[in-house]
Amino acid sequence: MSADRRRILRTTAQLAALTAAGPLLAACGQEAATAGGTAGGGPPHPGASPGTPTVLTPNRIPSATPSATAGGSPSAAATPPVLPPLAASTPVEVVTGPRDRPQIALTFHGQGDPKLATALLQAAEQHGAQVTVLVVGSWLDQQPQMARRILDGGHELGNHTLNHLDISSLSADQAYAEIAGCADRLQALTGSIGRWFRPSAAQYATALVKAQARRAGYEHCLSYDLDPRDYADPGAEVVQRRILGGIRPGSIVALHMGHQGTVDALPAVLEALQQRGLRAVTASQLCS
Repeated sequence: MSADRRRILRTTAQLAALTAAGPLLAACGQEAATAGGTAGGGPPHPGASPGTPTVLTPNRIPSATPSATAGGSPSAAATPPVLPPLAASTPVEVVTGPRDRPQIALTFHGQGDPKLATALLQAAEQHGAQVTVLVVGSWLDQQPQMARRILDGGHELGNHTLNHLDISSLSADQAYAEIAGCADRLQALTGSIGRWFRPSAAQYATALVKAQARRAGYEHCLSYDLDPRDYADPGAEVVQRRILGGIRPGSIVALHMGHQGTVDALPAVLEALQQRGLRAVTASQLCS
């Protein structure tokens, strides 16, 4: 065989090999482009301006990737809730809302059996009520789907620490870790740390706790003026009587998920509130 003939055959074979490899090379290029295109940080946390709805986007980078992300949406894909701006007169610690408007806020400690929590949310929604759930972060590790369930029902989410310890007895760094740990889980699951922080095992936040809440991104702590002590399981009738006996316009009621008596009491409570002309709204709506 002549040298020219051998050269032609080698060139033909090389062209055939490149043609066959073409789709593989193209696929590798697409994969690399996709991997390179996913990098990037989230938007900054904007400040609220009067009259403008607040979009609660992440304002802090989680100290560690929370285990809650295993069962929920990552913050990059989550749609942060849009909340009304608070009134300029809203204090650092909110105990009640305005007394001159026919609104009240039912707030719930977010923990316990998810079936009972879901039943409670359904009862509220059937009566046109919106509630505020202050979640315990470790509960979200176990029940990450509840974060979106609460928001998708038109309710509001807030922070009730990571492990529900006696936060008033903790050091500054320990208190911050409890607040920031729950904030990380909320941010990872919903794209927002939420607006409200409620101290655990305390009605009011100490000066130290308020400072650590601000450090974690919370400008306001959410207290309450009515506690029917439903966590002691006194029964639906007692819970109902305690709420309706003490509630008035602007009241913020402290309740708990995971208790059958609370679930059973809620429909009658909401019907009685409607008869009195009182509407159950979120904490942000109450203070807007």
